[in-house]
Amino acid sequence: MAHTVKDRSRLLARVRRIHGQTAALEAAIEAENECLGILQQIAAIRGAVNGLMVEVLEGQIREHVGAEGLTAEEREQEVNQLAAVLRSYLK
Repeated sequence: MAHTVKDRSRLLARVRRIHGQTAALEAAIEAENECLGILQQIAAIRGAVNGLMVEVLEGQIREHVGAEGLTAEEREQEVNQLAAVLRSYLK
């Protein structure tokens, strides 16, 4: 079973919190709130997204890259795919 399926409810809770944070950011911008508060909200959203990324990334490493019984070629393919995602995320 994939870790995103096993941890589905916890991951969805994180995504829903992020959704709430982005909705609050949108409302703050529409209400022309102070820049400092908007910057703090953006920082909070970034932290929440980073936390979600770490949780899914850790599951990917544990269940796919670190899986028992992979050949060297399969492990290299897993590592290459994960490295591509990380490069994209860190741009």
